[in-house]
Amino acid sequence: MRPRQGAGTGVISDSAASSDFITLARIVKTQGRRGEVAAEVHSNVAERFTRGMHLQALPRDQGSVRRELEIEEFWPHKGLLVFKFAGVDSISDAEALIGAELQVPRRERAPLEPGWTYVSDLAGCKVFDHGHEIGTIADVQFGAGEAPLLIMTGSNDSSKIFEIPFAEAYLESVDLSRRQVRMNLPEGLLEVNAPVTAAEKQEQAQPGGKRKNRTRLHRRPKT
Repeated sequence: MRPRQGAGTGVISDSAASSDFITLARIVKTQGRRGEVAAEVHSNVAERFTRGMHLQALPRDQGSVRRELEIEEFWPHKGLLVFKFAGVDSISDAEALIGAELQVPRRERAPLEPGWTYVSDLAGCKVFDHGHEIGTIADVQFGAGEAPLLIMTGSNDSSKIFEIPFAEAYLESVDLSRRQVRMNLPEGLLEVNAPVTAAEKQEQAQPGGKRKNRTRLHRRPKT
C-alpha cells in the first residue's frame, strides 16, 4: 500500500472543525510586490491547481470564516508554489493570508489509483510494528524530510509523542476499515524518536549536560 500524501498526494491534516474540507497547501510567506504568496503544497498531482480554480482559504485562526480565492497565476519557486490570487494585489493583502490553509471541499479531492491511500485518512488509526500495537496517529506532517512523518501518541502512555517516517520501505499494510496501519520499523527507530524524559531535560539543563541523539530516519516513498 503506497502512502498517498494528502488531497491527491500531499499531507492533508483535516481538523474536526474542517472535516468537510481537505487542505491542498498552506501559505507560508509573501512573495513579490503584487500580492503574490508562497505556499507549501500538500499535493504532488501536477494538474491539481489550474488558472481560474477556486480555493477556500482557512485563516491561521481557524475560528475565522473561510475566504474564497481565485487563482490568477501560479508557478514553482524554490520548493514552494507561488500563487497570485484575484483581488490580492498588494503586500498588505498578501500578509493577511500568511498561515492560511488552501482548501477544497472533501468531495472534490482527486480520485486515487488502486493501492494508494490518502494520508488525511490516517488520523486516528492504530499503528502496529511487527504485529505489536505501538500507538495512535494524531497527525501527519511534511517538510522535515523526504517522507511524511506520522505524529503518534504512545499506546502505553498517551503523553508520549513519537515521529515515525511514513515510508513504503517500512509499510506493511493500511486497513482503513479497521483503522490500522501495520509497519515493520528498523530496530532502534522508536528509541531514536522517543520523547525526551523529564530526567533527560533536567540533565540537559545542567552545564555540560549531554543531549540525547534525536536524529530522524527518513526514506522517500517509492512511486
